[in-house]
Amino acid sequence: MNRKIAVVGLGYVGLPVAVSFGNHHEVIGFDINEHRINELKEHYDRTNEVTSEKLMNTNITFTSDNNDLKRADFIIVAVPTPINENKQPDLTPLIKASESVGSAMNRDTIVVYESTVFPGATMEKCVPVLEKFSGLKSGEDFFVGYSPERINPGDKIHTFETITKVVSGQTPEVLDIVADVYSSVVQAGVHKAPTIEVAEAAKVIENTQRDVNIALMNELALIFDKAGINTKDVLEAAGTKWNFLRFSPGLVGGHCIGVDPYYLTHKAQELGHHPEVILSGRRINDGMSTFVASTIIKKMLKKGILDSESVVNVLGLTFKENTPDLRNTKVIEIIKELFEYGINVNVNDVEADPKEAKSFYGIELKEREQLEECDVLVFAVSHNDYLENKEEYLSLLSDNGIVFDIKGIIEDKELKTGQSVWRL
Repeated sequence: MNRKIAVVGLGYVGLPVAVSFGNHHEVIGFDINEHRINELKEHYDRTNEVTSEKLMNTNITFTSDNNDLKRADFIIVAVPTPINENKQPDLTPLIKASESVGSAMNRDTIVVYESTVFPGATMEKCVPVLEKFSGLKSGEDFFVGYSPERINPGDKIHTFETITKVVSGQTPEVLDIVADVYSSVVQAGVHKAPTIEVAEAAKVIENTQRDVNIALMNELALIFDKAGINTKDVLEAAGTKWNFLRFSPGLVGGHCIGVDPYYLTHKAQELGHHPEVILSGRRINDGMSTFVASTIIKKMLKKGILDSESVVNVLGLTFKENTPDLRNTKVIEIIKELFEYGINVNVNDVEADPKEAKSFYGIELKEREQLEECDVLVFAVSHNDYLENKEEYLSLLSDNGIVFDIKGIIEDKELKTGQSVWRL
């Protein structure tokens, strides 16, 4: 493998990819965010995905200069693919990255996209941009591939090297090269998809499947809540059957499970098919924050602890445990609902960057020592710190208080007499 590799986009996905390749090859790491580049040059990763030691020991040239991409002949694009306010795919970052790559690309370069897209997007949306800005012709002067990212933020077990990598290429020869490049670092091996469109489709259904399964659990939680049945107990009982699929109810945020299905439904509607199951699941999952917030209010009213002096402590703001990633977190929707009722809400997150919380959502994060005695304690995210120090956080709850255990981490025996717990 003698390809000169560049990675475009050094976020939660791109940086681990670049570092993994940098442990074995010389790599160019490109990002348009100069502040991010300067931090990485100082061996600091604000996403906490890569340690300072690993950054020091990897062979990466970090740059925001587009001209540096000219030295590469194998360019991996790993930029975000969000949705807009109408829940339609927003390909702006992908198109901008393609412009940057195209303007610097040489003949015989292979460009591999890792960003989540709908089937057909690589060839229909990205290739024309590469051709326009490079003046080269796809399939003759340069080639493309697609290898869907499978980075799981905060997960130190399922990493880039240990997860089977799906790869695809514009031609059989390009597929072999793409597979060879990724095989040089991915210990788990590669799976060769027959076409780029198959690889694109595989990516979107991975998270769509999880989204629909979680939606079923959330709908069951809604039903069992009305019936006065503990959902966790039901799932534990059902889970004794050998083929029962173990999913749990919860808030579905982040940049994957809560976003990727909209890329598939966009393509489906473009083809004239209305995807009922997928969109129904999305509606259920998107509505869970409102359900939790309204339940908090109802339970407080019923227990007589809702007034102008009421205090709610919310533990966790990120979209999932053990990561500082605040993008598309559903916890903020709970907080906003509580604010509307005039409740005093304190928010703590041991992983999130306070500056980002303020910038993204206008939330002033409280340190653990700043949290006050509260009527309601919401375990919204199961960061390790909350699991390891439950007693300390529970000590803040008033004698008549309620724990809202969204993540299912509190046992009844951990509460004092007079206190109660509600679980999703």
